[in-house]
Amino acid sequence: MSAIDEATRTLDPRLTPARPDLAAAHLEGVVEAARFVAGTGRRVVAARAGVTREPQPGAPLVTEALFGEGVTVYETNEEGWAWGQLDADGYVGWIAAEALGQPGPAATHRVRALRTPVFPGPSIKLPPSELLSFGSRLAIAGTRERFAVTPEGGFIFVGHLAPLDTVEADYVEVASRFLGAAYLWGGRSSLGLDCSGLVQVALNACGLACPRDSDMQEAALGTAVAFDGDIGTLRRGDLLFWPGHVGIVEDAVTLLHATAHFMSVVREPLGAALARIEATGTPLRSVRRL
Repeated sequence: MSAIDEATRTLDPRLTPARPDLAAAHLEGVVEAARFVAGTGRRVVAARAGVTREPQPGAPLVTEALFGEGVTVYETNEEGWAWGQLDADGYVGWIAAEALGQPGPAATHRVRALRTPVFPGPSIKLPPSELLSFGSRLAIAGTRERFAVTPEGGFIFVGHLAPLDTVEADYVEVASRFLGAAYLWGGRSSLGLDCSGLVQVALNACGLACPRDSDMQEAALGTAVAFDGDIGTLRRGDLLFWPGHVGIVEDAVTLLHATAHFMSVVREPLGAALARIEATGTPLRSVRRL
């Protein structure tokens, strides 16, 4: 096996913009591909844009990009799909090209409310053009009355925004704001999110870098904590990992997580959750403490 073949085998395809026919220019000499391209910077201009592994409308969602997030696009096909890599967490996949636009002015603020309407003028009685989710990024050109104004002429209640360089103090509290939100495989918004999406959104809001999927999070976040089954040794903020699932310890007796079992973000008694999940043949695999 050549050095390039070995490197290709060990690279995570979720984070590596490389296919047999096309790869990112910075991977030349690392992977084999028919051609290499530099990529073009784009910005998500839809409230949320699904990312899939295949350029097909019915393809399973693997993650979502939120309004204002950056994407490096390496190819746009004739069917209107763009293949690229999300700037924030490096995830690679296909996005509907119509959800992307020019980079535009640099973002200055983020949405701190679970959702906020974008109005065409400075009045809450006007029909909103869009609902933006927590974590969406915007450039704000100025203010008018109680509203922040975007360069495109959108009006957003200023109390729903925070400067981009400010961070939340407590990721457990941030995650708790999503209680009752629907469980959505691959989701990252207040309209639906999965277990690792909840962890990523909460940590990102606190200025903490966090990979997308639970196995990546287990490998990258915090330090391992020995756990012998005594829930009294767990602390608020500990991350509990099962194969394919992650939850957050909210307090000594409560697990906070997005779960397909309830199809929602829920608070579940910690001991009962550990027993319920283990009864499915999936015992707790690790505890990570940030």
